[in-house]
Amino acid sequence: MSQPFLYSVERVYASPVEKVWDAWIDARALEAWYHPTDLKVLSGSVISQPQVAGIWAVGVEVPKFNFVAYFFGRYKVVEKHKRLEHTMSYTQSVEEFVARNEDAPSHNVVIEFEARDATTWVKFSQFGELPEGQAAQAQTGMESYFDSLEIFLNP
Repeated sequence: MSQPFLYSVERVYASPVEKVWDAWIDARALEAWYHPTDLKVLSGSVISQPQVAGIWAVGVEVPKFNFVAYFFGRYKVVEKHKRLEHTMSYTQSVEEFVARNEDAPSHNVVIEFEARDATTWVKFSQFGELPEGQAAQAQTGMESYFDSLEIFLNP
């Protein structure tokens, strides 16, 4: 089933595609950067099994509102250094996060990579349904995730 396009974020990083790719698929790397710049990942929450049907999961601490935003899904496409596609479900329930129910409502995410000389272009696109105005908020949030990735790649 096709889902409607919500938004995309793209950026060019001054790092080789191998390093940028690894940042997206390695659990330790995701734990270090996969969060908005003003938040952090819940230690020990990240899973990344980068193969088709493999699980990915991450919890982002949101102390201002006293909750953890849990994201999880399964990889659908893994084309090394080119493309990742996965489902993405969201919950604030640790029990739902641990259960990772595949029937939970989900969005589709596509992350594209392109080596460009000594740099790497990355595009994150999200597809699904969101209430009015929330796609713009999600896009702003993902732009901050991309800022965190920049900091991780070039400390």
